Amino acid sequence: MADHAHNLRASFKIPPAGKKIKPIGVITRGTTGVNRLRRFDRWCFHHPQVRALASAPALALDVGYGASHTTTVEWGRWLHRLSPHLRVVGLEINPERVLPAQDGVSFELGGFELAGYQPQLVRAFNVLRQYDVEQVADAWETVTSRLAPGGLFFEGTCDEIGRRCSWITLDSSGPVALTLAWHPWGVEKPSDVAERLPKVLIHRNVPGEKIHALLEAADAAWDYAAGWEPYGPRVRWEKARLMLVEQGWPIEIPRRRVGDCLLTVPWEVVAP
Repeated sequence: MADHAHNLRASFKIPPAGKKIKPIGVITRGTTGVNRLRRFDRWCFHHPQVRALASAPALALDVGYGASHTTTVEWGRWLHRLSPHLRVVGLEINPERVLPAQDGVSFELGGFELAGYQPQLVRAFNVLRQYDVEQVADAWETVTSRLAPGGLFFEGTCDEIGRRCSWITLDSSGPVALTLAWHPWGVEKPSDVAERLPKVLIHRNVPGEKIHALLEAADAAWDYAAGWEPYGPRVRWEKARLMLVEQGWPIEIPRRRVGDCLLTVPWEVVAP
């Protein structure tokens, strides 16, 4: 966590109209890597609401892209496949990391205040995990209150090479869903992804909490589906996920065949 992150709470306020907007947030480590967010990028590309938003001129902001522009440019390539007219902007609170426009993406100084924009899409990965958990709700509200009508905010985290990833989908009303995504050969059991849960949930993975119950059920279904292991971990997880659905878990089943293992549930299923 950034050394002075505890000072952030008072700064999560939207400046009055007409006032110069000061970036909201703190400078974090900013480490990233090529294809680190590929699981989210693929999922986002096929998300029906994202595809609908991209059908008209739209703006996507990548908040806190870090010390490298790599993941912002990669996201931009996916989004431009949906619409070449979709504008992608990376925002960084550290002015030394703001770069000239390149590869169809522009970069500006900004943070959770979104630099005064009202975007259709916002992404912030591996940012709030470096903050105090008490600051998450204020950050969410700051972003969601500035979304364009129908806009979406994705807040999540992943490991250093992107094999284990999780994110929360939010709209103007707040959190909507949690998605866990992992490389089929990147875990021994679904609950291994718990080490990369979003900040608001990572300390909640204890008995008695909803997220713990979900992960326990996922592990049990995974064990029960062991007979499908000869067909590979992807098929085994598909069978385990169907078992969870049969048990009454409101899990989203992808309409297309995907390479990643995915687990998406409504937010109320795991909300603290």
